[in-house]
Amino acid sequence: MKFLFTSYLFIKEYSSPETWIDRIKAYTGILEALARNNEVISIEQIDYQGEYVKDGVQYYFKRFNRPNSLFPWDLHGFIKRQKPDVVVIQSLHYPLQVIQLRLQLGRKTKIIVHNHAEKPFRGIKKYLQKIADLCTDAYLFASHDMGAEWVETGTLASIRKIHEVMEVSSVFSPMDRAVAKQRTGVADGLIFLWVGRLNENKAPLTVVKAFLQFAVLQPSARLYMIYHTEELLAELQQLLDKSTHKNAVLLIGKVPHMELQYWYNSADIILSGSHYEGSGTAVCEAMSCGCMPVVTDIFSFRMITDNGRCGLLYQAGDEAGLLAVLRQTQQMDIREKQKLSLEYFRSTLSFEAIAGRIQQIAAL
Repeated sequence: MKFLFTSYLFIKEYSSPETWIDRIKAYTGILEALARNNEVISIEQIDYQGEYVKDGVQYYFKRFNRPNSLFPWDLHGFIKRQKPDVVVIQSLHYPLQVIQLRLQLGRKTKIIVHNHAEKPFRGIKKYLQKIADLCTDAYLFASHDMGAEWVETGTLASIRKIHEVMEVSSVFSPMDRAVAKQRTGVADGLIFLWVGRLNENKAPLTVVKAFLQFAVLQPSARLYMIYHTEELLAELQQLLDKSTHKNAVLLIGKVPHMELQYWYNSADIILSGSHYEGSGTAVCEAMSCGCMPVVTDIFSFRMITDNGRCGLLYQAGDEAGLLAVLRQTQQMDIREKQKLSLEYFRSTLSFEAIAGRIQQIAAL
């Protein structure tokens, strides 16, 4: 089968194919896994023109005359000349373009659209999405329930087109814990890790408030926080300064992405307070290294934890609820949950599992 992946975004900040592919390796790993049994093409729009082949994937880097155009005739013409069996479009926010693509390709080629945390449009754009739905064969959502929301709003017509497929995976894997801890300097004890932006959606204040109370009950517990934005850092620091257990929370700040493998392998539990996630990349990465997830009960996290089988879920924003599940970790077999997390990652969240699922959907 011949697959073609593309999006309608032009990313002018990148001019090197190697740098760009490395930047999106959590996504391109899916293409590489799919290429082992199929022909796979990816059209990328950065500030570079040329061809590039990596791990069986044929990349075409194109600089069209009208980047980010509402009427991408050049892109669609190029797609048609490749004669793909399946075209996978990234994002549901380009309904006008998808309608045009269907008109140019005809009905023989399947069009699959992959959701990346987008929400349904309103007004006239919603009607465009409804028309584009007539042109689309299938949708990929990180959680089936997330896709069902689009059907409930009347934007998409049928739940039968919704398929549960993770949008990205992890390039990390388990490693010797002693080696990892030597690199990170993580202490002994029950180790929790938090990775994300310090913003309202990620709810770091709720997480830390609950954890400081838990530290009274579990003095050896430590929470390491890695973040690359600092919106709530001042409030977080004030909260810690007032606590007699502030040493239980360590603010690490920003680290290079590839260093995260050492942090995930130094931790026992990945902790999140998110109110909404399109998928949950950090949790997925942590599970690929054998961390147990303690995360909010939102659609994407239900999927990523197998409805909580791999860890524990609590209501977003519920400080008392988080404290309650943290206390549960004192009585449970964390090592067994870590084993389940790693097994579920390999069977459902890995590059190979995602590629296999996409191939199944394309064959329907």
